[in-house]
Parts: sequence; C-alpha cells; structure tokens
Amino acid sequence: MLRAGIVGLPNVGKSTLFNALVANAKAQAANFPFCTIEPNVGVVAVPDERLEVLAKISNSEQIIPTRIEFVDIAGLVKGASQGEGLGNQFLANIREVDAIVHVVRCFEDDDIIHVSGSVDPVRDIEVINLELALADLSQVERRIDRARKQARGNKEAQVEVDALEKLLAVLNQGQSARNANLTEEEAESVQSLGLLTAKPVIYATNVTEDDLAAGNAWVEQVREVAVQEQAQVVVVSAQVESELVELSEAERVDFLSALGVEEGGLRSLIRATYNLLGLRTYLTTGPKETRAWTITAGMKAPQAAGVIHTDFERGFIRAETVAYQDLVATGSMSAAKEKGLVRSEGKEYVVQEGDVLLFRFNV
Repeated sequence: MLRAGIVGLPNVGKSTLFNALVANAKAQAANFPFCTIEPNVGVVAVPDERLEVLAKISNSEQIIPTRIEFVDIAGLVKGASQGEGLGNQFLANIREVDAIVHVVRCFEDDDIIHVSGSVDPVRDIEVINLELALADLSQVERRIDRARKQARGNKEAQVEVDALEKLLAVLNQGQSARNANLTEEEAESVQSLGLLTAKPVIYATNVTEDDLAAGNAWVEQVREVAVQEQAQVVVVSAQVESELVELSEAERVDFLSALGVEEGGLRSLIRATYNLLGLRTYLTTGPKETRAWTITAGMKAPQAAGVIHTDFERGFIRAETVAYQDLVATGSMSAAKEKGLVRSEGKEYVVQEGDVLLFRFNV
C-alpha cells in the first residue's frame, strides 16, 4: 500500500489533520512539542464517486475503493538532522514513505504555541527542508567515497557516482534532491538511499475556517515556494475537518456550503497525494463487487491484471475494455457492447484512467 508521511514543525496541526483523515484514529493532539513520538498509521479511502454509479449499474453487493496509508510523523525542529528533538528517529520514519505531506501553519492563534514564536510559513518550510537536505547530504557524503572506489573500471558503478556528484552539488546549496536532474538510470542507482528530498511533496496549508475558501497572504507565500519546487499546494483547515468527522453527509454539505467550498480540504489532499505519485485508477464491476484498482501511469494491460492476482498477468489473454463515461451513458455492459463501445485489448494496451476492465486469462 502506498504511504504518505505527514510532517512539519510541532504545533502546526499535523495530528489534528491525521485524526480527521482517518476519522477513528487515536493520534493524540495537544498543545506542546513532541506530543507524537511513535508514528501513527491510518488507512484512508481515495474518494471516487464513480464507484457508486457503477455499483448501481451492476447491483454490486459491495464497493471497495483504492486506499492510501497516511503516517503521522512527530514534529521536526531545527537541528533534527543532528538528532535534535529525537530528529534521527523521526527522519528514519520519513524515509519509509512514498510521498510527503508537509503541513504548514497559516493561521494566527495566541492559544497555540509556535516553536519559533511567530507565524512565518516560508521560514517554517525552510527549516524543515534544510533539515531534510542536511540528512540527505550526510548520506550522500558517506556513500560517495565507497562508490568512487567501486567505479574504477566499472561502468555501471560510475552511473551511481555521477548521480551522487549531482546530488552533492545541489544538497550543498541547501536544495532538494529533486533539483539534481538525474537521468532515469542515475535515479535508479541511488533509489536504495531513500533520500528524503527526492520524495514528492504536497504543502498542506492549515488555515482557519474563515480562510478555507479563499486562502490568505500566508497561503500565497507557500504557493510561491511550491512553484519553485514543483510541489503542490492544498488548502485545509484541520479544525474544520475534525468537526466534519462528526457530521452526517447532508450536514457536511451544508456546513461546507456555508464556508463557501464544495468539498473539504481533506478530500482534495487525498486526491492530490494520489495524483502526485503518478497513479491511475481502473475499475472492475459486477454483482459481487465494484472496485477501484491502483496502477502507475503507463502500465500495460497484463501488468494491470497482475495487480488483482499474479495468475491474471501470467495467463493474460485479453482485456475487455470500456470507458467509464461510455458505460454510464449506455447504462449497462450489454448495451455498451451492442453500441460497439466495448473493445478487446491485447498485451500492448496501455490502461487509461477510468477504464472499466474485465480480464480474460488462462489458469
């Protein structure tokens, strides 16, 4: 299962956000640093309205969405890369995730202590990013001497050295590994390092309910940083989301409408995390279940079948494929077939977002 780590300074709303994400999570939220020490883990469904539509068409007994695992990682502080504030332990937790959700405080509240004494999201981002970069720099420096020795007369090992030298250059400038412009081969050679600043990032700007619809000046500052880093920004209100957990669906709609937004920031955050990782969804539907399956962009039909079961990939014959919109427009699979909208695709077919698939295979 894909994992996203929620990181940030202490007291920016990480655990409150996490609690709202997983609804029934038990993460402690309190007004003091290092409230979270062991990472809390929760699994959340990726919102997908298509599933209910298909389930009605197929009279499915159950709906199974695709899911993401969120990890609530304790607050980092300046000096974390040297072990300050249990930093080494927390950085190790971040290495294990696929993407980073960096929660940034974009609200003023005298009752909630800020570790730096004032609200300044750009400064806060720089603190976290620098600590991540310093931790990566330490790793690269430890690895590069050994890699240079191994590269003598070894072309494959030289690829790693080239990658490490590029990384060293950007990390020494306090930049992220994402800015190193590694080739695909170079990136693969250093993948085992689990570099923190190579991971894709979403900035979750935590605002008050009054700023949820339009954001504020602090959010705009974060957007400027994100453009430079090729990162994404999602506006959330952890406090609003924690209140939404207690409401019915109808009450949620009314509450959000009163705030001037169509959906909560958490739904946007979940979708953004999913998209950030370059993922796609295909769908299967029938009387037993309607289900979403996660694949990477560009995956071909046999590999997509293998996500369900390895036997499907080994014995792949073909995939009966219809676009979601076409199936919904016709109202049934049989009607879609009559109109010639169901295609038979072979091993070279690249599965598209929203394809509804039925795999044929040999056991």
